[in-house]
Amino acid sequence: QVQLVESGGGLVQAGGSLRLSCVASIRTFSYYTMGWFRQAPGKEREFVAAIMWSGGDTDYADSVKGRFTISRDIAKNTVYLQMNSLKPEDTAVYYCAAARLTTSRYTDYTSYTYRGQGTQVTVSS
Repeated sequence: QVQLVESGGGLVQAGGSLRLSCVASIRTFSYYTMGWFRQAPGKEREFVAAIMWSGGDTDYADSVKGRFTISRDIAKNTVYLQMNSLKPEDTAVYYCAAARLTTSRYTDYTSYTYRGQGTQVTVSS
């Protein structure tokens, strides 16, 4: 059974940094496009970042470009989200998700086959 387990969330002051990790129990991890999404209270879940299975190309939501970096370690079946210059509006539950091979709809949470349970990130002002 495939599992995605996020960690690294917590409470941080505005301007601070956090690094989220997501370990995937997927045998062919290198064939998966990995995404990070977030959902703030009272808001819809939104795309944050994705790293493509082939070539490792990345894409980001405009709201996090220049502040967040997605990366992966294939040997460890892990995808990371380095979050710098955090703002109170980044407060949300962050979820990682996995989609086998390429999905043209990688900004759409429902297009991912596997999803984690989420980790809370709270940024205080």
